[in-house]
Amino acid sequence: MIRNFAPANYLMKSSGVQYQKKKNIMSEQIEQQNNKATDAPVSAANEPAAAFQVVNEGFSTREAIEEAKRCLHCKVPQCRKGCPIENDIPEFVHELSMGNMGAAMSIINEKSNLPAICGRVCPHEKQCQGHCVLGKKGKPVQIGKLEQFIADFDTKMKLSREKLPQKTRGRVAVIGSGPAGLTVAGDLARQGFNVTIFEGQAEPGGVLMYGIPEYRLPKSVVRDEVSKIEALGVQFITNCMVGENNVTIDSLFRAGYDAIFMGTGTSVPQNMDSTPGSKLHGVSQSTYFLHNVNAYNEGALPRDMVPLRDGEKVGVIGGGNVAMDAARTAIRLGADVTVLYRKTQEEMPAIQSEYEEAVKEGVKFEWKTTVEAFLKGKNGRLGSCVLNTPDGEKVEKFDRIYLAIGSRPANRIVSTTAGIEVDEKGYVKVVDRPFGMTTRRGVFAGGDVVHRPQTVVLAMKAAKEVAQGIAQYVDAIKLLEEAKRIEKSGTTEAENE
Repeated sequence: MIRNFAPANYLMKSSGVQYQKKKNIMSEQIEQQNNKATDAPVSAANEPAAAFQVVNEGFSTREAIEEAKRCLHCKVPQCRKGCPIENDIPEFVHELSMGNMGAAMSIINEKSNLPAICGRVCPHEKQCQGHCVLGKKGKPVQIGKLEQFIADFDTKMKLSREKLPQKTRGRVAVIGSGPAGLTVAGDLARQGFNVTIFEGQAEPGGVLMYGIPEYRLPKSVVRDEVSKIEALGVQFITNCMVGENNVTIDSLFRAGYDAIFMGTGTSVPQNMDSTPGSKLHGVSQSTYFLHNVNAYNEGALPRDMVPLRDGEKVGVIGGGNVAMDAARTAIRLGADVTVLYRKTQEEMPAIQSEYEEAVKEGVKFEWKTTVEAFLKGKNGRLGSCVLNTPDGEKVEKFDRIYLAIGSRPANRIVSTTAGIEVDEKGYVKVVDRPFGMTTRRGVFAGGDVVHRPQTVVLAMKAAKEVAQGIAQYVDAIKLLEEAKRIEKSGTTEAENE
């Protein structure tokens, strides 16, 4: 059950208001909003319906089975070694090659909680697919697209019907519904824990819902994966920001939760405050831009809330996946886009395929380039930038700059909770036994809030290890409680005699 947060009843067992998915407003309404904007609206050719279609379509059933048949079933499968969560790739590919979709999905479910998402956004060329021996001949098995196909087929045909244990093993609160939070919740629910996820946004999904463009990860796919986690018995409470409105770690413990998991990610973007002109209107965060574009595509925001106008010259500072997402999204909204990266192309951390797609779509790149200053234009907004390039210093015109230079954790929970230690950059410190527990007893953390920003699958890997630590911890405290109860009962009986 996905519920909206109300401070008075956020911990009550009775069901609250069902979350109502936002409906897209009609194109006429979008056009009306565009006409109200003070800047020129986006061109008709770049409206979301046309501009944000999925770039890489999935396989048909025939194509998926034919591709699966190419697998060599190696005795020592390198593809599995390349997968951070050690998914049994040869086995699910083998089942798919015979048309056994349900069996293939069951094998994937043993390791992965978000296969439809991982099949789309994982850096396959660096992981499973990059280790396929057929890649030596230039054509590895397209493992990501096969995983995507199986997960989508399962969703469409509603194949998965898992046998779940009674939720009697303990109560766990999960803060955040991104990849780490969803993974911990799914793993623990399958093991008999009663799990509730507290999400600050209006809809579950975290960065999957609000940070990745529609053309790369459709929101319908995220909602389907969230629904599968919900079907395991996990409850969702949305619009509930832990650390605010009297909802704290301490209040959750008082409400009877045995353990709490922090999967809050790195929600605070890094800035360039030391660079002259960084506060000019026109210099903003890529995450803010992507969030607003996603909301616009969903019909939740009008066009004039997206910080970009058709025909503007845009610079994106950074070389990671967020920078690629911002650049490719800006291209779709009619901008002239240049990525400014301080290192070389070979050193760029972005997924290679994302870079290649960006080049195909018209994004330009300037390597070994840094911004020394942001200069004011005639209208008082950003007008140009002073760039330090391999050829020397130059001034280049830009109407808008998006920063994609990293992010760090928020301190909202840490600042309202005693006993949780963080390092000098705000990342949460954890121990190895039980794995993932913070310096506050019963509070665990995992994913980006501990290990710095990483890929979806690496956040999942860390979260699965923490889920084991939580299970071990809760089992131990339950055992101790039972031992104390028996001891107390024996003492009472002896006294009565």
